[in-house]
Amino acid sequence: MTALLILPLLVPFLLPALAGRALDRMAPNVALWGITASAVALAGCSLTALGAFVLTGLLRLPFFAALGELARPLHTASDHYVLPLAALSVGGLAVCVWTGTRSVLRQTRAFRAARTEAGRRPAAGDLCVVDSPSPDAYALPGRPHRIVVTTGMLRSLDGAEREALFAHERAHNTGGHHFFLAAVELAAHCHPALRRIRGVVRLAVERAADEAAASAVGDRRLTARAIA
Repeated sequence: MTALLILPLLVPFLLPALAGRALDRMAPNVALWGITASAVALAGCSLTALGAFVLTGLLRLPFFAALGELARPLHTASDHYVLPLAALSVGGLAVCVWTGTRSVLRQTRAFRAARTEAGRRPAAGDLCVVDSPSPDAYALPGRPHRIVVTTGMLRSLDGAEREALFAHERAHNTGGHHFFLAAVELAAHCHPALRRIRGVVRLAVERAADEAAASAVGDRRLTARAIA
């Protein structure tokens, strides 16, 4: 039983290499779904394994010993292994909850600040222009969706390139890419090996948006030039 519970904690170390290969060989949208789903599933398996270790440790305590009769299959390992693994699992779960909560609060504050900033600016449809010399553009999810672009970015692109940029950012919102990024961010706090997946998923959403923009404007070279 102990070996079976350790396996879900080892498999996530294989995902970063496999995810990189998948992104190279699959269509961006297919890779995005597959990698994100795999990361979330492995995160869930890791948490389940840690929870099972905690449970087996609790069943060794006198207060919970009577419950052991209800879970006989868990009584397969020696206390020399179960109790230390249970203690480590408690620590691991505590770290997951702490870092995950901090990440959620940090991203929530950043999102609210961005929405507030965009709300102060006049919008033309879904486009919001921020007066800044620094070239930047990003998609802002929510209701309604927004595309935020700086004046510095607008000055650096011609008309056709702007359309390619807008199509790229709109693809992020219409594709719900923020959900993928949020899911993999939470998964990354459930297992250290999944932290490397965040970069792969970020690249996948950018490639997916690039493909959508190229289809929208009908010119891959133009899209590549504008985004670059």
